[in-house]
Amino acid sequence: MKMDYNEALLDFIEASPTAWHTADTVAKRLAASGYTELYEHESWRPEPGGCYYVRRGGSSLIAFRVPRGMPRGFMLMASHTDAPSFKLKGLDGVTSSGPYAQLNVEPYGGMLIAPWLDRPLSVAGRVVLREGERLITRLVNIDRDLVLIPNLAIHMDRKANEERHYDPKCDIQPLLGLGTDAATFRRALADAAGTDEEALLSAELLLYPRGRGTVWGLEHEFISAPRLDDLQCAFSCLEGFLSARESESVPVLCAFDNEEVGSRTRQGADSGFLEDSLQRLCEALGLTGEDYRRLMAGSMMVSADNGHALHPNRPEYADRQDRPVLNGGVVFKFNAAQRYITDAFSAAVFSEICRRVEVPVQRYSNRADIPGGSTLGRVSMTHFSVVSLDIGLAQLAMHSCYETAGARDTEYMIRAAREFYSSSLRPEAGGLEITA
Repeated sequence: MKMDYNEALLDFIEASPTAWHTADTVAKRLAASGYTELYEHESWRPEPGGCYYVRRGGSSLIAFRVPRGMPRGFMLMASHTDAPSFKLKGLDGVTSSGPYAQLNVEPYGGMLIAPWLDRPLSVAGRVVLREGERLITRLVNIDRDLVLIPNLAIHMDRKANEERHYDPKCDIQPLLGLGTDAATFRRALADAAGTDEEALLSAELLLYPRGRGTVWGLEHEFISAPRLDDLQCAFSCLEGFLSARESESVPVLCAFDNEEVGSRTRQGADSGFLEDSLQRLCEALGLTGEDYRRLMAGSMMVSADNGHALHPNRPEYADRQDRPVLNGGVVFKFNAAQRYITDAFSAAVFSEICRRVEVPVQRYSNRADIPGGSTLGRVSMTHFSVVSLDIGLAQLAMHSCYETAGARDTEYMIRAAREFYSSSLRPEAGGLEITA
């Protein structure tokens, strides 16, 4: 029976309310597939034919397989684990406003705020505990409808449908309860973490929207869910990575945190995590610095992060030519200012890979007067400079708490990722051969 990729994607999203949970979900899938976890504070002893992964900060992960012979290079795909949300200000982030108890939050990343209002939300993240003489981290998810951010009634804001400015210090603070204090919230966190209140030392907690995503449309052609940006790509890259054929290169799966706030963190794409990991791998395999640089010449990185689809109600915001649509296949992103790192060469290489597995491709660029955002691919290039491109899947309502994409595109990205990871690059004077 053919796998229902979108139902599996919705399971993946439901299990991953925060970046820490996403990295844990990926790690569990890798472990179930025979991968061994490596730790940065220990010596690495990878073996030919071995499968490994390493985490940093609990929210970023890099996985790889070691070829049985001398590798030709690295074949990397990178996505991100985080999504825009509201972050609680500390472990005891409960405030009072008259009879009401509220959580004290601030925005994480750039987001569409309006969709977060008037819907059930909850809290998830990680806590740091004292366990005997040790400090340990533990994932936490208060898995029930817990809070809600109420809108102001139209009678009190007659211009709400014309113009609406949200003041972060008051308009987005979630309602938690009546007469609830910080101690009550702390007890709920301790219960969710399976520990005593006294053991809780600190926490990083975010809001997330409740409810499972859905496949919908006249012919079930759409999928809507929280965090499709970028869990649709993270899931697809993982599936392609695990199902790829063995090649002459080292397949590398990257899932970075903090893309939505610039990646300049210890575990972000603008850290040394990727470079450190691949250099350590080469050193553990007995390769020299010259070998490492030679491998880089035969390497390729694909930054996989969803992009904007042509909007059905506001098509004028799209470029006159580059107008990706849902279910139109993998989107190649281009930008003259190099906010996207795709060039003619990398686009040609990945187009050939997609052609081999009958995956359609389409092109995206920003309208000339609307500057776009950057991606983790551009950031990673400053640490790992190889042939690179930015791709994604077309979606609507990016950075909403409930986004929409094409149901067929999930499988398209999986097929493209599988073929990419099953391939190797063979650099030649004046050209390049793609071997499978």
